[in-house]
Amino acid sequence: MSEPLTILGHIRQLIGREGVLKGRKVVVTAGATQETLDPVRYLTNRSSGKQGYALAQAALDQGAEVVLVSGPTGLDAPIGVELVNVRSAEQMLDAVLEHIPGADALLIAAAVADFRPADVSEHKIKKGDEATQLSLARTQDILIEVSKHKEKPKAVVGFAAESHDLIANAEKKLKAKGLDMIVANDISAPDAGFAVDTNRVTLLFPDGSKQELPLSSKAEVAAMVIEQLVEILGK
Repeated sequence: MSEPLTILGHIRQLIGREGVLKGRKVVVTAGATQETLDPVRYLTNRSSGKQGYALAQAALDQGAEVVLVSGPTGLDAPIGVELVNVRSAEQMLDAVLEHIPGADALLIAAAVADFRPADVSEHKIKKGDEATQLSLARTQDILIEVSKHKEKPKAVVGFAAESHDLIANAEKKLKAKGLDMIVANDISAPDAGFAVDTNRVTLLFPDGSKQELPLSSKAEVAAMVIEQLVEILGK
C-alpha cells in the first residue's frame, strides 16, 4: 500500500481539480540555490523550501496546473506538480524563463543567491596559513529578467525576507520590480522565516494597501497568498 501522505496527496489533487484556478498555469520557485566554489564547497542560505512547497500545494488545491522550480530541499513535492530540480541561481533563472510562457502567475518564493563565487576552482581549495579571500559576482535577478520577458505572466508575486526595515525594504522591491504583490516576512523572528513551520507575513500591494497576517502555519500563509492571487487574476 502507498504511504498515507501519498494517498492524501492524490485525494487532494482529485478534490481540487474543479477549483477556482482550473485552467490556470502557476509557476512557483522554492528553496535555496547553491553556488559552487570548488568540487566540495558551495555558497547557500538557510531557506528550507517549506513556504514555496506549501504555495505549490495551495495552488494545486485550487485546481491550477503547477510547475515547481526547486533548489535542493529534501522535501517531497506535492502530488500533481511538475517538479523541476535546479541547483544554481543561473539554472533557476533558465528554468523560470522556460516555463513562464503560457503561465498565468509566477510566485518567486525561492531564496535565490544574490552573489556567486567569481571564480570556481577546478580542485578543492586547500587550507593555508593565511586567510583566503573570496571574490564574488552578482547573479542575475530573476524578477528583473521576468519583467523584461515578452511572455511575462499576468500576475507576478515576490517574497521579501528581511532582518530589518521590513516594510520599507519590501515596498522598495515591490515598486522596483513591478510586482502585483509582495509577501514580506521578518527572518529575525524565531518563530517565522527559515527552517520553521510557521510564518508571520505582511502582504503589500501596488496601490499602497497592506494586509498583516497573524502567526500562521506556512500552509495557512500559502492558502491566504493564493486567495489573494485569485483576486489579482480576477481583475
